[in-house]
Amino acid sequence: METTCATEEDRYMNTPQTSVGYSELGVRAAVLLCLGAGAAFQLAYMFPACGFLIAVYLWCLFQLTRLKTARQATYFGLAAGMLAFAPQQYFFWTIFGPAAIALWYVCGFWIGMFVIMGRACRRAFGKAWTVLLIPFLWTGYEYFRSELYYLRFSWLNAGYVFANHLHWLPMKHLGMYGFGFAIMAVISAAGLLKSRARTYVLTSALFAFGVLNNLPSRESVPVGTPRASLQVAGVQMEFPSQQEVVFNLKALLKAHPEAQLVVLSEYTIDGPVPEYLKAWCRQNSRYLVVGAKDPATNSNYYDTAFVVAPSGEIVFRQGKSVPVQFFKDGLPAKEQRLWDSPWGKLGFCICYDLSYTRVTDKLISLGAEAIIVPTMDEVDWGRHQHEMHARVAPVRAAEYGVPIFRVGSSGISQCVDRTGKTMATAPMPGDGAIISGNLELNGPGSLPLDRYIAPLSVWLTGGLMVWLGVATVMKKIGNKSKDREKRD
Repeated sequence: METTCATEEDRYMNTPQTSVGYSELGVRAAVLLCLGAGAAFQLAYMFPACGFLIAVYLWCLFQLTRLKTARQATYFGLAAGMLAFAPQQYFFWTIFGPAAIALWYVCGFWIGMFVIMGRACRRAFGKAWTVLLIPFLWTGYEYFRSELYYLRFSWLNAGYVFANHLHWLPMKHLGMYGFGFAIMAVISAAGLLKSRARTYVLTSALFAFGVLNNLPSRESVPVGTPRASLQVAGVQMEFPSQQEVVFNLKALLKAHPEAQLVVLSEYTIDGPVPEYLKAWCRQNSRYLVVGAKDPATNSNYYDTAFVVAPSGEIVFRQGKSVPVQFFKDGLPAKEQRLWDSPWGKLGFCICYDLSYTRVTDKLISLGAEAIIVPTMDEVDWGRHQHEMHARVAPVRAAEYGVPIFRVGSSGISQCVDRTGKTMATAPMPGDGAIISGNLELNGPGSLPLDRYIAPLSVWLTGGLMVWLGVATVMKKIGNKSKDREKRD
């Protein structure tokens, strides 16, 4: 007589309602969720009024953690990530060519990892613990892929969706990673409710979120008298000649004679700061920030923002902390410092440095009262790339409560107040376009809560991966031993 012994996994897979209290997801439902995640993400990023749909994207990913097998979770998680990221990153093709496909895959990989781990937690810990762990898993993977490894890239995080609607949202308290954490926490907690109550809670939360996202913009309200006020102006130039630099500086001063600090973009000068710029500072009694190269050993250099005083002397320099991958972008800066300017302590980020909170957090911790950002975005990279990059400055300003002045080589340049409201812009393309504004210095900024939650989430996620990996191996070893015993 032949006896068939079903393993625990086999019995589990054939049961429509699992022992941990959630129903498994079919392939057809998973396909619809992938398409829904991609559509919600695109609408949220394409139309500011639809920013609240980022919650629908996160809900779809949460639902995908109910998939039956780890293989399904891998494929559908990766597909959802690719559908979300690749359309928004199509400018990668312009910059990198066919290699862009690999970069799209890398970005989607982390969404796949979230779905895999979410599924594993559901099976290992049950509903109650999963509700607690899911927000940390999401934040852990989002923070890691944005900040902590070589191919880090943060532009498509959940928090950047709200760059144009920061006035009613608590970005200063939650931070950009904190928004994803909070939304996923609500979605996860609703999973404890019965079906009808869960639908009501999630629908109501989405409606309230949509209303907040679309409230009319309010005027900036001054918070007391600023400690100092700095009139700053900049001009956009991409790989200019000496004659173009001199001509545009002359035009800038004619348009804004009140400017106390003049800012030029990253790589305005292809080498050290030339004597003619030092002479310009002496002749016009102005401070000048200019992107140039600080020579290093072995024919290398540091991509640097130099501050030239009215005396013509270089009084401060700050190198780029995170050179761009795959580009000849110099060596990483040895340290970060603040310029103790006549108006207050100013921090400097060079281009993509502003995208990494690990760079900007250090400036705030040092006591920065405003941030100056010389930037180099080539016009050939396309409008969408420039628009994506322009989301960063308003979010950073709102997070820290400090103003930011950003000058791009071909736009989009921005003057952003401490609440994240854009007070002035210069367009893309915009060779020779001038931007000016007033930076009100109200003392040092502060770090939002997510700067403490995000690193904790990474450690917790890493620990769970190790624990679940070991548990899976031990289970397989145990099953093999039982099979041998039964055969014997």
